[in-house]
Amino acid sequence: METTLIQNVMRVLLGALMAFAGIGHLTFQREEFQAQVPRWLPSDPAFIDFVVISSGVVEISLGLAMIFLWKHKVKVGIALAVFYVLIFPGNISQYMNEISAFGLDTDRKRLIRLFFQPVLILWALWSTGALKYLLSNNKNNER
Repeated sequence: METTLIQNVMRVLLGALMAFAGIGHLTFQREEFQAQVPRWLPSDPAFIDFVVISSGVVEISLGLAMIFLWKHKVKVGIALAVFYVLIFPGNISQYMNEISAFGLDTDRKRLIRLFFQPVLILWALWSTGALKYLLSNNKNNER
C-alpha cells in the first residue's frame, strides 16, 4: 500500500514515540506505568511489574517495526492499533480509580486522556496505509 511522505514521517515519528515509551516501561517511568495496570488484574507486585515489562517489550518491538518494517507497514499498523485497544483498559482504570500518573492528577485530565486513544489508533492505521487498506477491502467485500 502506497503512503505519502507525510504518512511515512508520521509513521516513523509514532514508531519512535512507541520505542521511547517502551524504554520508559523498562526504566525511568516504570512506577508510572505500574499505576496504569488495571485494578481488576492480580495485585501481586511481581505480576504488575511483569505486565509493565512485557508491555514495554511489545511497545519497543512495535515501535521498531513501525520504523524498519516498512514493507509490512499495513500489518504493523493494524497490530499497533490492536495493541492500543488492548491497553485501553489501563487508561480507563486510571480514570475510574483516580490514579495520578504521568501528570494526570485530576479527573478532568484523566478523562481527556481517554479521548486520545482513538487518535492513536487512527494515527497507527492512517500512517501505515492500513486505514485505506481496511476501507478498500470492506468496499470490495460489499460487492
